[in-house]
Amino acid sequence: MAKKSYTVEINYTLCKKCGICYNVCPTQTLGSAELGKPIVQDIDKCIGCLMCERLCPDIAINVMEKVVENNG
Repeated sequence: MAKKSYTVEINYTLCKKCGICYNVCPTQTLGSAELGKPIVQDIDKCIGCLMCERLCPDIAINVMEKVVENNG
């Protein structure tokens, strides 16, 4: 069985750069850039725990499982 993979979308229009998302991320998928702006550092590390999405007070993060089509 293949490892699940995820995408993390950050809506910078809603984001207030509070830092909660990258401080709670257990795998350090998220990190901070200039002035505390959250960035996706390494999407391959994401385990889909949704901690960043659930704790974001601005509802600015969306974590989605990538769907892999099996044509076999």
